[in-house]
Amino acid sequence: MKYQTFEEDALSTVIGNLAKDMFLNPSDDSKTNFKMMKQFNASFIRLREKDGQLTIGERIDREKICKNAVQCLIAFDVVSLSNEQFQLIHIEVEVKDINDHAPEFPRKESTLEISENAALGTRISLDVAMDKDVGSNYIQSYQISVNSHFTIDVLSRADGVKYAELVLMKELDRETQASYVLELVATDGGNPPRSSTTKINVKVKDFNDNSPVFSRTNFSVDILEDSPVGFLLLDLNAVDPDDGLNGEVVYGFGNQVPLEIRQRFSIDRKSGQLTLKSPIDFESKKTYEFDIQASDLGPNPRPSICKVVVQVQDVNDNAPEITITPMTPVTAEIAYITEAAAKGSFVALISTADRDSGANGQIHCTLYGHNNFKLQQAYEDSFIIVTTSPLDREQIAEYNLTVVAEDLGSPPLRTSKQYTIRLSDENDNAPVFSKPVYEVSLMENNAPGAYITTVVARDLDLGQNSEIGYELLDTYIIGSPVSTFVSLDPATGSLYALKSLNYEILKQLQLRIQASDGGSPQLQGSAIINLKIVDQNDNAPSITQPALNNGSAEVLLPKDAPSGYVVTQILARDADEGVNAELSFRISEGGSMFSINRATGEIYLNRELNYKDYENLRITVSVSDNGRPLLTTVFTINFSITAGSLPSDRSIFRHRTDEETWEGDHSVIIIVVLAGSCALLLLAIILIATSCNNQKKDNRGDSHSGKVDIVKAHGNHSDPLIAMHSDSVYDIQPSYSNKPNFSGFIQTCGDISCSSEDGTCVFDLEDKSHGVKSEDYSNPPGYGNPMRLIKIWKGTSTISAGDPQFSGKDSGNGDSDYNDSDSDISGDGLRKGKH
Repeated sequence: MKYQTFEEDALSTVIGNLAKDMFLNPSDDSKTNFKMMKQFNASFIRLREKDGQLTIGERIDREKICKNAVQCLIAFDVVSLSNEQFQLIHIEVEVKDINDHAPEFPRKESTLEISENAALGTRISLDVAMDKDVGSNYIQSYQISVNSHFTIDVLSRADGVKYAELVLMKELDRETQASYVLELVATDGGNPPRSSTTKINVKVKDFNDNSPVFSRTNFSVDILEDSPVGFLLLDLNAVDPDDGLNGEVVYGFGNQVPLEIRQRFSIDRKSGQLTLKSPIDFESKKTYEFDIQASDLGPNPRPSICKVVVQVQDVNDNAPEITITPMTPVTAEIAYITEAAAKGSFVALISTADRDSGANGQIHCTLYGHNNFKLQQAYEDSFIIVTTSPLDREQIAEYNLTVVAEDLGSPPLRTSKQYTIRLSDENDNAPVFSKPVYEVSLMENNAPGAYITTVVARDLDLGQNSEIGYELLDTYIIGSPVSTFVSLDPATGSLYALKSLNYEILKQLQLRIQASDGGSPQLQGSAIINLKIVDQNDNAPSITQPALNNGSAEVLLPKDAPSGYVVTQILARDADEGVNAELSFRISEGGSMFSINRATGEIYLNRELNYKDYENLRITVSVSDNGRPLLTTVFTINFSITAGSLPSDRSIFRHRTDEETWEGDHSVIIIVVLAGSCALLLLAIILIATSCNNQKKDNRGDSHSGKVDIVKAHGNHSDPLIAMHSDSVYDIQPSYSNKPNFSGFIQTCGDISCSSEDGTCVFDLEDKSHGVKSEDYSNPPGYGNPMRLIKIWKGTSTISAGDPQFSGKDSGNGDSDYNDSDSDISGDGLRKGKH
């Protein structure tokens, strides 16, 4: 879009309206708006974002902005946003010139010298007037005051500047008039026109017949802008045919050459070489035009003038310039774009410029960094960065891009600029709890306000979008709102119990919690808390049978009840659970007549009743759970003796099982334990005594012959004792059949008959009704065959070789125990039938 305005127009002057000029109707789409992309000189123009109206924002001085440029443009870009679509509008506002500057001569008065013999048509350059205005407001004409000898000729230089030359129309005569005073007036073309005047003093000098002559009156030379100082542009040569000083030529700039030329170039006074005095810049000024004069050293010299035009040639000495203007300006080096931007969204405007001309000023631009963005040409040397795919700040929050601009010069110059694009957060992530389901527990009988747990939710967004608040969703538990049981800290997510909870009433609570972020629109996440109430052993057993009255119960007991009669069964329950509800029964007092099954609570009669037991027949029963601490209920059972038959509706006698544990009176248990201990002690004594007796017998055998004669009993024996008990004598075989039998005599010791042939001994007692029982008895080391221990009993009394009556003690001297003084019995005693 192109608009025009005049410099020095009043502030807020309307320049144009983009909505109207582009045939847009903002009322049809309230989301349409305009945004100015800040650029150089854009502050002179203001943009109304709702409809794109352009007005003057500050004073515009064309001469300050564009100097002597023929066309002065204020260029900037505007983005039109509509329904998340953008349109880049390039706007050029041409600032029209007003005639606010008059022409101005460099000097108010100047002096010229001319020889009286100067030829007609001789030209003398005059001061050039300057006008800051352009176009029609620039200098259009020069006028000289009326005189009889001079006129002016108005010309234009290569750069468009108009100047005047003084032309001689009539021959001069110094003797007639030695000087002339002229006025030169420069007038512009403005309305009304403006003008400026300078005074020219012309002095006529005496005759000098010859003046230096240049080979050419006009010279044009090209110079590269990067030429070094001292570079030779021209080697001028003027010839004067006179002799002596009148023929010696010197060179210099014309009187009207401005200071700028004198500072840029240098002319050698003697040689006439024109050289570069200071660096030149094509981008600053492309053409220099000035006069060089040559004069002799004679009196009244007549200078000759030649015009020199210097054309500055461009070289590729300026690298491209890059200006990046973000869509959302915050800082110069960073652009911001929402992560919700659609594909093809506008991010930033890239403006490039190269002060060089031609191919040196043509620019190629490239974007490096990430495939999510690309460079798109807008117009001429302007480009825009647009998105190529959807963005997600939670994955990549910042992009570092590089813009490279390269001209087409030889060699090409390149400029690169780093640029950062940051994604602004959108509330596109809902809070997420660390767990979807929290399993927590709380011991019952907690104190009100007890801490339970803390839930944590995370939100990947930033700032307010990630600020999380917690709340407890409304549910009802046993008819009451959940908020009466627990509370949730909205800031920290900590859960607290508001009241003391009872496991026997409420075993578990299921709570639904919600986390909400602070974005708009607000997003939520939810989780479940399963709160389990942990049982405590806070309930003692409760007796349900028999019915209690003030801690005691009455139970009927038939007087003819036999031992083992099931009197009653105690039934109890515990409101707790698990081990806290495992019950055991015991009789704590009065248990001599009764016993109780610890597991089932059945009470049994230990023995039949007699008349002495009828009075004050009672027991104290304890029912305990298995919790920690253990809780016990104690009550008393009073038994009432009744006459009559036994009831038939239940089992009369108990049935023992391996799983039952009986409980009686503590004294009975103590007696049983003591009796068992005594029996074990007696058995140990017997075993020790038997072992000692066997050792004595072994020693006795050694004192007689060193051998033991083993006799085997048969049915026919010569010994009358053995024959008498032939029916009661066992045939005892030796334990080691592989040992050779003893050979030798048969020893007869009264009632004892031993045979060395079969290794058998028989003891014969007087009472033939006695039974005989044999037991293996290992022979001590050194004996050929083992011996058998013969036990002899009468009736139910048993006499064994371990009995004291049959014990013998070795004196330790190697002799038989039958001869020991401390032997309890002897061989004679055995023969007399003592036992």
